[in-house]
Amino acid sequence: MSQPDTDVAGQATDRPVVLRNGTVLTMDDAHTVLPEADVLVVDGKIAAVGQQLEVPAGTREIDARGGVVMPGMIDTHRHMWQTAMRGYGADWTLTQYFVWYYLEHGKAFRPEDVYAGNLLSAWDAVEAGVTTTVDWSHGLQTVDHAEAAADALLAVPGRFLLAYGNIQAGPWEWATDPAVQAFLKRRQEEGKLGLQLAFDVTGDPAFPEKPAFEVARELGLPVTTHAGVWGATGDDGIRLMHENGFMTPETVYVHAATLTTDSYHRIAATGGSISVSTESEQSAGQGYPPTWQVRRHGIPVSLSMDTSVWWSSDLFSAMRSTLGADRSREHLEAHSRGQTVTQVHLRAEQVVDWATRGGAQALGRDDLGSLEPGKQGDVVLIKNDRSPVSFPLLNPYGHVAFQAQRGDVHTVLVGGRVVKHEHELVGADLAAVRRTVDATVEHLQSTLGPEAWAAGMNPALPDDDVLDNPYTYTEYKSHSTHGARGDVFGEPSLDQHTSH
Repeated sequence: MSQPDTDVAGQATDRPVVLRNGTVLTMDDAHTVLPEADVLVVDGKIAAVGQQLEVPAGTREIDARGGVVMPGMIDTHRHMWQTAMRGYGADWTLTQYFVWYYLEHGKAFRPEDVYAGNLLSAWDAVEAGVTTTVDWSHGLQTVDHAEAAADALLAVPGRFLLAYGNIQAGPWEWATDPAVQAFLKRRQEEGKLGLQLAFDVTGDPAFPEKPAFEVARELGLPVTTHAGVWGATGDDGIRLMHENGFMTPETVYVHAATLTTDSYHRIAATGGSISVSTESEQSAGQGYPPTWQVRRHGIPVSLSMDTSVWWSSDLFSAMRSTLGADRSREHLEAHSRGQTVTQVHLRAEQVVDWATRGGAQALGRDDLGSLEPGKQGDVVLIKNDRSPVSFPLLNPYGHVAFQAQRGDVHTVLVGGRVVKHEHELVGADLAAVRRTVDATVEHLQSTLGPEAWAAGMNPALPDDDVLDNPYTYTEYKSHSTHGARGDVFGEPSLDQHTSH
């Protein structure tokens, strides 16, 4: 990061920062955990990790006692432009999402609406300790939309990658557009944003996505793709990518929930990684969250939140739901064989790794994801002295994965810059952000009209058949010696009549 550190008062400063006396999850190769240890950040990078560190004069000290110090978390797949509609689609299916954004109303988003969503989502991510986020930006109908998306990301002191996409056109159309390529080349030269191409492979035997892959190769950009999504993308797309030589270690396969063993073998053999969005897969129906299969193939995993038009937007939720889904499937598979699981395979430590190192590996960023000297100073302190959930701190991985919430994020550093401290964002004008988002909501409401707006947020319930219950009584009378239920509680039963 080229931006200087900012203290609580909002003053620009180049001061080093040290977090003192916390439980440090280094997330190094050995997953070293250091009790009552310090993390020193100088010139934007980790300078030292250890106990009772000596620090340069003028170093800003942050008390981490009783808290967990860990690397900044990394989200490898988030549709940030949709965040201005936070919670709107809470009861959607994937089909309803596709219809709303892809076929009907997604085209109503103006560049300023993409800006609003990205701005809100970027602050949202940083506030929750997610220091690096991939903006899977498939709402870029024009280059003006892309400019707005990039400008919003650059307005927030976090690390962001713009994954360029456009659901209103085929990737063979927009990726080969000279204006799009000029935008990508210019942003590459500026070096302020990471860049990817974001598009899906339908499995059409003609492989129309091939030109988009060729553009990505020419520009040296990774491809991120929704793979293994029920009813949308599957094994044929993986096979076409593999046969044409477009599966690389930089490729990120999102969801990958309905693939066969053959596809997982192809991903593993070519060094790709899978971005698991468990809340999304559980609720929308892309397929069962795949970690229970993926870990058998040795495929690297990162975590993501997908979109907050539906779900939560923090990686604490991702870690918790991923553990739950994986363990639930492990129990279910065992029960189907008449067996009992006595030791679970997926541990809290592993999902914390996926939320940090896993994301760094997926993005090819060896300088992120762990707290080791020389790496970027992206640090999160989880500490909340006002909460009874903050103690006792016995199992730090279990605490992060199952106990902590975004409100427990005390301090966040990005490249040594303090962007959140004592539970409050630093330098964020949330009132201005709210006004920007309110303007987008008003635009969408007026464009759709009140009936369509309400209908989109409240999809019709399906018809349910209620099973006949043979134990349901139409009349309740008891002839037992103990009397009716009413007798038990000293009240007349339904077959008794009292007179006074």
